[in-house]
Amino acid sequence: MKSGLAAARARGKVLGRQKGERPKSDRLAPKVLALVAEKRSYRWIARDLGISKNTVAAIVQRER
Repeated sequence: MKSGLAAARARGKVLGRQKGERPKSDRLAPKVLALVAEKRSYRWIARDLGISKNTVAAIVQRER
């Protein structure tokens, strides 16, 4: 496994997710902010959307 990854890197292949990419949280940001505006708790929002409470807090901090 590691030798295959090393060989891919040697060929110049870029591995992993793109830098700064947050596809799920970027997609959910409008919903999170709407629920925060309705005075829902971070815990309630997280449970409802299937994400962590820390992700909710990060989205709110990033978008405000």
